[in-house]
Amino acid sequence: MSALTLPTPGACVLVGLSGGVDSAVAALLLKEAGWEVQGLFMSNWDEEDDQYCTAAQDYQDARAVAAELAIPLHRASFAREYRERVFAHFLTEHAAGRTPNPDVLCNREIKFGVALRWARRLGATHFATGHYARLEPTADGTGLFKARDAAKDQSYFLSAMPPQELGALLMPLGELHKAEVRERARRAGLPVYDKPDSTGICFIGERPFREFLARYLARTPGTIESAEGENLGTHEGLAFYTLGQRTGLNIGGRAGRPEEPWYVAEKDATRNVLIVVQGHDHARLSSHGLESGPWHWLSTPRHTPFSAGVKVRYRQADQAARLQPRADGSMHVAFEDAQRAVTPGQYAVAYEGERCLGGAVIERVERPLEHASAA
Repeated sequence: MSALTLPTPGACVLVGLSGGVDSAVAALLLKEAGWEVQGLFMSNWDEEDDQYCTAAQDYQDARAVAAELAIPLHRASFAREYRERVFAHFLTEHAAGRTPNPDVLCNREIKFGVALRWARRLGATHFATGHYARLEPTADGTGLFKARDAAKDQSYFLSAMPPQELGALLMPLGELHKAEVRERARRAGLPVYDKPDSTGICFIGERPFREFLARYLARTPGTIESAEGENLGTHEGLAFYTLGQRTGLNIGGRAGRPEEPWYVAEKDATRNVLIVVQGHDHARLSSHGLESGPWHWLSTPRHTPFSAGVKVRYRQADQAARLQPRADGSMHVAFEDAQRAVTPGQYAVAYEGERCLGGAVIERVERPLEHASAA
């Protein structure tokens, strides 16, 4: 079923209107296709007096879009659910020295969890968003596929969605490129047609990340060491750094060493030591495999080894890998080529061609034996 096909007369779809151009055009396309369209503005962060929070302006933009499209707009706060199901996990992971991806969890728990159930209570048969991804029928149910616009594809962030709910979701932008979306908005007279895209994690926005995190987690200073064990300085706490990070180390030059940038290579939680190396492609930053947590399938689960393309971060090209499902539901991933800065807490997501097969949290990274450590 195409995202824009009206399945039954009078079918109602609730569109998550964020105040941006993508969700606005999603609502426009569905209305043009004959759906009964209603909008929902979700408030997921409750610090509206924060100088970095744009929720107030976003709501006004969503109201203007709804008025232009002549559709009703509902407003709901899911801030409590967000703090309990997304933000609490975010803090726990950072406190453990890992780097979580709250956007994946937000999609699963809030947008396609709480909000979808909220839509059904309003009588909507479907829930739609402005995500760049495609939902298509397959032999084993509705499948999640990459967007036509490879530069905007967001299937990575949707890999943890409940598979049983895919048939109730609509993503009308999956076949379009971003330039087409803005042009459709301009032609329709939508006031957000040239509004800049939002960036960063929703509750952090453009604010300094370390400053924000320090409001919730205590600083636990420790030693910064080179791969050879040389003391180079002091870090503020392992929670405030991520693998592959270059900025914010405040190491400066070192006598007898080349003038090259330093990168975070490992975190030794036992000693509270941050290990850094020089050189973007230093061997200590490379890994040949990983162990995941419980694998979340968006296709028929597989129980024998198979080959697929795997992403370990958003915007990364698919990396050839061999996947071995474990009896406990986890996954071993062996890469054909070594990968840089694979990070525990982030997600490994598998693809077979254009279809997203699912994914899981990265639990452990495999490095060459001579570079292995307690990190």
